Amino acid sequence: MPSNRESPWLAELLRRLEDKTALVAVVGLGYVGLPLAVTHARAGFRVLGLDDNPRKVEWVNAGTSYIPDVDKDALAALVTAGRLSATGDYQALAAADVITICVPTPLTENKEPDLSYILSVADKVRKIMRPGQLVVLESTTYPGTTEEVLQPILETSGLRLGEEFFLAFSPERVDPGNPVYQTHNTPKLLGGVTEACRTAGECLYRQSLDQVVPVSSPRVAEMAKVFENTYRAVNIALVNEMALLCDRMGLDVWEVLEAAATKPFGIQVFSPGPGVGGHCIPLDPFYLAWKAREYDFPTRFIELAGEINIRMPFFVVDKIARALNREKKALNGASVVLLGVAYKRDVNDERESPALKVYQLLEAAGARVVYHDPYIPAVRPHPFFRRQIRSVPLDAALLESADCVVITTDHSCIDYQWVVSHSRLVVDTRNATRAVREHRERVVRL
Repeated sequence: MPSNRESPWLAELLRRLEDKTALVAVVGLGYVGLPLAVTHARAGFRVLGLDDNPRKVEWVNAGTSYIPDVDKDALAALVTAGRLSATGDYQALAAADVITICVPTPLTENKEPDLSYILSVADKVRKIMRPGQLVVLESTTYPGTTEEVLQPILETSGLRLGEEFFLAFSPERVDPGNPVYQTHNTPKLLGGVTEACRTAGECLYRQSLDQVVPVSSPRVAEMAKVFENTYRAVNIALVNEMALLCDRMGLDVWEVLEAAATKPFGIQVFSPGPGVGGHCIPLDPFYLAWKAREYDFPTRFIELAGEINIRMPFFVVDKIARALNREKKALNGASVVLLGVAYKRDVNDERESPALKVYQLLEAAGARVVYHDPYIPAVRPHPFFRRQIRSVPLDAALLESADCVVITTDHSCIDYQWVVSHSRLVVDTRNATRAVREHRERVVRL
């Protein structure tokens, strides 16, 4: 491969990045893409967002934020200043100096990687590529995707990698709802396919972010990303299994965990719950396990963690049935209110939420189920539901009429003492009622 000095296209790209005259395009304006676009625009770049959803394009161009982590006033100011705009036209990417891909990487029904979004974007990008462009993949995926899947597609453009165009992988590390670590101050991993690619990628992110961590290859960055979330998935599975055991032994798992957490070294305490959700933790371990099979390497530890976490919604429904039984009520025909269907506290994201599985299992058992979530007014048709379901207003009448209220997401805007005071029976899967003092006899915790 040519050295950095031998590529005039690299020299020009670096100049445009350093003086911030480069046009940065972000493909996919979701939880990863929109905050990234805003971060680059705040740093002084002109940013073009692209999304297949025309409503997101309209919202961005109107300066309207639909992501809680993106301040609406900041977004509106950037749009008004002409630093940020959005489109659904892939031809507009021809003018971009940087094309960042932030599209979903879900699983198929068989728990195998679904790269269809990446493949679709790559096919469109290769048709409009020109010399001097940097392409960065941020979507979480298995080790090897950048070089084995994306690179061959882009090379069909006829451009020479490392000389005429540059390719890198820099995984998103978004934690929705985190008030401390956001896009600009979370260390950014960066692996370039060549030295020139890494140089271009580093130059881009150093203009906008506090810290860039270069690694030797995209495969290292891809593996680091899936390891980060596999680490969390495995530890959540461990504490979920502890919750199952404590339930069998008649122990309060939350008291056990609080006691263990007093040790000042050698332990990091995770919290149990109704399962795992979100855009990464339920998916990334399966990406890694799938890739490992190519090397005849069984990832038994990782796959077992996945099995335990998948089991938790079934355990929650069993817990509800047992709690109702103590009240001499059957689950079949019971009126159940779920508080929260977002996958975590204070976010408007229900992707892979275990609450939706709990909802489905309760309905399958004959319960009459509704949900309240101030962040999720409606859940579109889903594999668990062939219809749309909508949030109902939370009031005393709803709680008092329910046979059981189940806290599946512990949103901080809800007064849980008030919930308990107006409910006959509460099953708390998140320890949201830990500060409740009155009517604690009505509460059954995980």
